Amino acid sequence: MQTDETSPWIIEADDVTFQERVVERSRELPIVIDFWATWCQPCRMLGPILEQLAREFGGKFLLAKVETEKAPSIAAAFNVQSIPAVYGLRDGQLLDFFVGLLPEPQIRSWLERLLPSPAEQLVAEGKSQAAQDPVAAEAKFREAATLDVNLAAARIALAELLLDQKRASDAAAVIDELERRGYLEPEAEKLQARLHLAAQADSPHDLEALRQAVLASPGDLQAKLDLAAALAAERQFADALETALAIVSSGQKEFVEPARAFMVDLFRLLEDQPELVTEYRRRLSTALY
Repeated sequence: MQTDETSPWIIEADDVTFQERVVERSRELPIVIDFWATWCQPCRMLGPILEQLAREFGGKFLLAKVETEKAPSIAAAFNVQSIPAVYGLRDGQLLDFFVGLLPEPQIRSWLERLLPSPAEQLVAEGKSQAAQDPVAAEAKFREAATLDVNLAAARIALAELLLDQKRASDAAAVIDELERRGYLEPEAEKLQARLHLAAQADSPHDLEALRQAVLASPGDLQAKLDLAAALAAERQFADALETALAIVSSGQKEFVEPARAFMVDLFRLLEDQPELVTEYRRRLSTALY
C-alpha cells in the first residue's frame, strides 16, 4: 500500500520517525494513525477511504500510515492486537480509536468528533501567534474563552501569555477565576506557582543580608522563609528547598504551611530537574508525617 505522495496530509511513520512525525506534529493538528499491514485485506480496503478523507479535509488532520511490521515498538505501545486499527491523537494525547473496517459515513463522523471545536481552533491559532503577535493571540484566547466558557485551555493560555508579558495582576485574575471552580489543572497550578514566586522575586532583597540575618538568629523562621524566597529568585533552587525544609522540620505551625506551599510551588516549576524534585518530595513527606 502506497501513500499519496501528492498530498501533504498523508505521511508514513515507523519506530524511528514516529515521535517527530506523529507525536510532535499532533501538537499542531489532529493526527489519525492507521496501523496496517500488506497482508491485511481489510487494511487495503480501509486505507484508500482514509486517504481520500485526508485529501478532502485538506489539512484539518494529518493521516499517518504505520505499517506494523516496520513499527513493532509503536504498535506494541498502542497495544495494537488486531488490524486495521485507527487512533486519533491531539496534543500528544490519545483521544479515540476504532478497530476494523468501518463504512465511510461512520469514519467521517468519527473524524468530525476528533477535530477541534471552533474555540479550540482559536486557542491553537493563538498559541501559534503568541511569540510574534501577542496582541492578536490575546484576542483569540479571549474570544475562545467567551465562545466556550468551559474550555479551561483558553484561560490557561491567556494567563500564560499575560504572565510572559509581565502582566502578573491580569494573569492572577484569570487563574483566580479558574480556581473558583474548586480545582486547577496542572498547567494552571504551574502558572500559579510562577505567579507566587514572581511576586516574591519582585520584592527587594539583599541575599547576603538575609543570609547574615539567619545566621544571627537561627530561630527566626520568617527570616528563613524570606531567605528561601530570595534564593529561589536567584535560581538557587536546591538551597531554597533546603531552607524551606528546615522551616517545615521546625514544627512551628504558623510557618510550616507557608514553607510547605513554597516547596510545592518549586516542585511544579522544576519539571526539568526530576532528581531534585524527587529527593525533596521524599524529604518533605518524611518531615510532615
